[in-house]
This record gives sequence, structure tokens and C-alpha cells, in this order.
Amino acid sequence: MSFVSEALLPLDGLHDADGPSRGEPAVPRAFRWHDEQLDVEAVNRTWRSTKEDRGDTYLKRHWYEVRLRDGRVSVIYFDRGARRGTPRWWLYTLS
Repeated sequence: MSFVSEALLPLDGLHDADGPSRGEPAVPRAFRWHDEQLDVEAVNRTWRSTKEDRGDTYLKRHWYEVRLRDGRVSVIYFDRGARRGTPRWWLYTLS
């Protein structure tokens, strides 16, 4: 497993169009990372992380372990706190 921590560019199409109805971002079917297209085959598991600010707890990131079409497994996340115009999807690890 390799630690990456780089921004992803989501491409058209959604893997899980029901995500927003559960309060989660919809996972795109594919991402652009450098010159490579990462096609999402399946979402293996999901979890969330929070942050505390002035005594309040906020939902910070939606995490996804996904299996890619080429057989690799990666962990990606959606950053809810990203400012407008900055990346929201990130590639955390790739194996």
C-alpha cells in the first residue's frame, strides 16, 4: 500500500447515485489522477471522520475504500471543509 494524498478530479457518472439521500456525496464512477483514469468497480466500505472546533463536533470527511477496475484497492475521501474552487476528492492510498 502506498500513501499518496493527492487531489483527484472526478469524471462524469456516479457509482452511487443514492449517496446524497443518505447525506453522503455520490461516489463518481471514475477519477483522473495525473495521466491515469481510475475506474471505480465497487465501494468496499465507508466511514466518516470528524473534527472539533470550539467545543462543537463537525463531520469533516467521508472515506471510501474502493476496488478499482484494474484490481487495485484505494482509499479516497471527500473533504466537506474544502473551500470553493479547491479539490474536494482526494486519493489517500493506493495498493
